[in-house]
Order: sequence, then C-alpha cells, then structure tokens
Amino acid sequence: MGTIWQPELVSGQGPKYQAVVSSIRRGIDEGALKPDDKLPPVRELAWTLGITPGTVARAYTILTDEGTLKAEVGRGTFVAPPSPMRVSDEPIEIDVIPHAVCEDEDRYAVSLFSPHLPCVGQDKVICQLMAQVAKEPPSGVMHYPSRDSARAARRAVLRWLEGTPLGPLGEKDITLCHGGQNGILLILQSVLQGRKPAILIEELAYPGFRRVAEMLRADVVPVAMDEDGLIPEAFEAAVKAHDAQVLCTSPEVHNPTGGFTPVARREQIAKIARRHDVQILEDDCYRMGVNRAPTYRMLAPERGWYVSSIAKTITPSLRFGFAIAPEGKWSILRRTAEHSFFGLATPLCDLSAMLLMHPQIDDLTQETRRAFNTYVQSAVNILGGYDLSWREDVPFLWLRLPMGWRAGAFCQAAEAVGVQIRSAEEFVCRDARAPHAVRMAINAGVSLKSFDAAMLRLRDLLDGPPEQISV
Repeated sequence: MGTIWQPELVSGQGPKYQAVVSSIRRGIDEGALKPDDKLPPVRELAWTLGITPGTVARAYTILTDEGTLKAEVGRGTFVAPPSPMRVSDEPIEIDVIPHAVCEDEDRYAVSLFSPHLPCVGQDKVICQLMAQVAKEPPSGVMHYPSRDSARAARRAVLRWLEGTPLGPLGEKDITLCHGGQNGILLILQSVLQGRKPAILIEELAYPGFRRVAEMLRADVVPVAMDEDGLIPEAFEAAVKAHDAQVLCTSPEVHNPTGGFTPVARREQIAKIARRHDVQILEDDCYRMGVNRAPTYRMLAPERGWYVSSIAKTITPSLRFGFAIAPEGKWSILRRTAEHSFFGLATPLCDLSAMLLMHPQIDDLTQETRRAFNTYVQSAVNILGGYDLSWREDVPFLWLRLPMGWRAGAFCQAAEAVGVQIRSAEEFVCRDARAPHAVRMAINAGVSLKSFDAAMLRLRDLLDGPPEQISV
C-alpha cells in the first residue's frame, strides 16, 4: 500500500537531505503519515522533489537509524510504529520515598566497606520495568547483541550525561560496559602497548586500577599528590623515568580521600601528558552531583578517556556502565568491547535505556543524594572532632587516625565492635607506606539509628587508643 502524503520541502540554508528529514517528521507529527504507511521509493520521491536519489536515500537512512522509519527488504520503507522502548503510555508512578522511611529495624553489625544506596523508590521502578521488558522485549530475546540493539541505551546514556563537560559527544562515542571496573579494563586494553607497559596512579588510588593493570601485566607506578591531586612535577618525573603510557586518575571525586583537582592543576597535568604523549583515563564513578571542573576529555580531547556508571546513583546491581574514548577514537574502544563480550545482553540494554529515560529518574537520584547527605552530616556531627575529610555529595569519608592508632589495628578493633571499614593500606601499592587513615563508606541501606550507633562506637575507639600499638 502507498500513501497520499504529499512531501513539501521548506527552502532554507541547510542541506537538502535534512529538509527531507524534516518534511517526513512533519508529516508524521501532523498525521498525514501513520504507522506502517509506505513511503515513496527513493527514485520516485527524488523525481517529485527535484533532487538526487542519493539525497533521499540519506534522509531515509537517518530516519531508519533513529527508529522513525523501518526498511523491509524487497518491500520498501515504512513509517515505524511507536517505539516500545519508551515507557508505556500510562507512566509508572512511583512515590519517591524520603530516606527516613528506611529506618526499619536496628542492626548492630554495619558494613562500611562500599557505599550502599538507600531505597527511595528506584527498586520499584526497576522491578516494574523488568516486567515490562519481559512482557515485550524491544530487542527480542533470540539474537546476539548488536550495535543496533544497544542504540537506545547509548542514547539514554547521552541524556544521562547532559551537562557533563566532556566536549563534543554523540551516541556513537558511547561504549557500554559491565560497570565502571569493566570500563577501566576496556580502556587499558585499548591503549596499552608492548610487553611490559607502565601506568601511573595517584599514591592513594582506587584499588581497581592496580588490579586491572596487574591482570594486563603492566607495571604500576604511584605518583606523589597533595590536597589538589597529582603534583605536576612528580607526574612529569614519573613519566620520564618509566616511559609511562597511561595516567589513571579520579580528579572530580578522589577515591579514597574525597579530594578534588581544580581546573588549573588539571590543565597542568593535561599539558604534561600532551608533551610526553601520555593517555589519561578519568574514573568518574563516584560523582553524584554536577561537575566542578572540565573533564580531561574536554581539556585534552585527543587523549582523554572517561568511564562512569550508575552504581553510585541508581543501583550497582545491573552492572551498567559506559566508557568514552577521545574524539575520533570511538571505534577502537567499541572494537575492544565487541571482541571481548560481543555486547551487553539485549534485555539489560532495553531495561537500562528505559530506566535512564524514566520520567522520575531525576527525582529519584536527587532523593538518593539527599539521603546520602543526611548520613554524611550525621557522621560529621559524631566524628567531626577528629581529622575528617568529607563532602556532602560524596558517599564516603576519609579519617586520619589520631596518635595511638594505626590503620590495621583500628580496622580490627572496629570490626570487633561490629563496624567494617577499609584501611588506607588497600589504596596504596604493595610496597608503599600507607598513612594512618581509614575510608568509611556511607551505608544508607541500614537505618539512620544503626548508622549513628556505628559512628558512636567508632568515636569510642578513637577516644581511647590502645597503650601499645601492634606492629
């Protein structure tokens, strides 16, 4: 069947193929083109409009790629039905739950190893979307993952990253991965060369950098830092001494101290990296609020790699993350992912796309931040008399221990009273000296009453250090 649609091009300065795209979209919006209506053949529409067939074919391709049209071999091009990827016509209404509602039973043992997100309603959204995907999976359940099946998820990530200073960014630049740690692995696999490459990390750094490097048989070199992050002179000296290929860093929310690297320092680091041809891998997984400074991908677009996930803002259970290559190098990273695991499972991509585009997702993440902030403020009120580093939008605290305590002994004593925390030793290289400090992640999965009780037990330990220190 054909259509009585009459195309009309609006004259203007833009390319003609874009005018064709706009004309077709206008026809759909105005009801002249309905789902499953057949579009004129390319040559017929080109003759009608007085333009080349290649121009019409390009317009059809753009609209097909975005899902507005669908092409069927041997039959022609048709208007696609409304995408099932969107949330249903009757949106799922979830009450955003204030954090105080989560105060259920009191628990004595509290783990502060890793951040635990509060339940503010995102669990119900996820469960309902899972049911929706199971009932009518947009990508089906009988095919290997493909670039096309993941397109909606990549577009959803683009929306999620709106406002992040990453420089020019399109859907093709997004490579989906199984959480932030997998993104780090993919980037280093894409970048490292030679039999024994070297990477640089901050002297206190996320342990996942070291673990991936060791798995790839790379040397790990710690670089001295101060309150603003990496010290530029130390960074350059390490690059020269070890012929390093990659710097792994967390400038927006440093793990484990919660520190922040200001713009001027980042510009110095980027300048040195450019001078010595060093790639920069930026881990942004712990940021919960807006960026305070440009990313390295914006400052050094030819060498800035970026990785993040939804683990600290929505849920870690889906293991949904994304990695972004420097400008023009997206195919390298995409190829690494496809050669490693073909692609994320199609139901996971469908679910994640719907989740990130859900009309309540911004409210849910904002409530998550508020809940974390409540716990952070509580910890500061109880432990603020000690040398504590914290930020309202960071789900962990860094505590420098008072005289009389060493990190290992303090962690053992804390576990004995039902509180699990991480020693600074976990954030340094194996042969490096660790400061007498601990990281305490915010566990908003327990009641605020339980969390406060855990903080009070830690304060009791800090107030009464042992007379003898275990070596």
